[in-house]
Amino acid sequence: MTLLELTTETDGTLVRLALEGELDIASAGQVERELDRIERDGPGIVVLDLRRLAFMDSTGLRIVVAADARAREQSRRFVVVRGPEAVQRIFRMTRLDERLDMVDDPAAAQTR
Repeated sequence: MTLLELTTETDGTLVRLALEGELDIASAGQVERELDRIERDGPGIVVLDLRRLAFMDSTGLRIVVAADARAREQSRRFVVVRGPEAVQRIFRMTRLDERLDMVDDPAAAQTR
C-alpha cells in the first residue's frame, strides 16, 4: 500500500497543500478529494508543495494539470513548489515545467 500524507495550511487567501510520500494511482483519489475541498472555499492562490514527495507517476501529473486548468478557469493562481529531482524529471520530460507556475519555495507564491 502506498502511503501519502497531506497537510493543508491556510494563510489568508492562500492555501498550501503539502504532499509527503508517493503520489500515484493508489493515492490519487486522496489528493483529488482534498483539492476539491480546498477549491470549494474559493482561495485566491492554491499552492501544491511537492518538496517532500518521493515519487510521482503520470496519474499525479494528470492531477496537477487538471488543478491548473481549473484554477485558470476560476481566475485563481495555482502554484507548484518544485519537488526533488525524481519528481521534477517528469515535469521536464513533459515540458510542463515551462507551462506551470513553479517556484522553489512556498513563500515565493505570494510575491508574484
